[in-house]
Amino acid sequence: HMEVVGSDGKHVGKVDHVMGDQIELAKFDLGAGMKHHLIPISWVDHIDGDDKLCLSITEDEAKSRWMERPN
Repeated sequence: HMEVVGSDGKHVGKVDHVMGDQIELAKFDLGAGMKHHLIPISWVDHIDGDDKLCLSITEDEAKSRWMERPN
């Protein structure tokens, strides 16, 4: 449940699972819109310490490009 932040430092969501080359964000997180979303691992820039997964794109870009997990 590591926090995921955009390159602008804004909250995107929290890691729920890693599935292959996709990161599934936790459903019960206001930043994720209370739905499971998938983002590709290729968006990860670095891990800041032990508590933040930092993306190479902004929060707005991540949220405009993420995919909702199909049921």
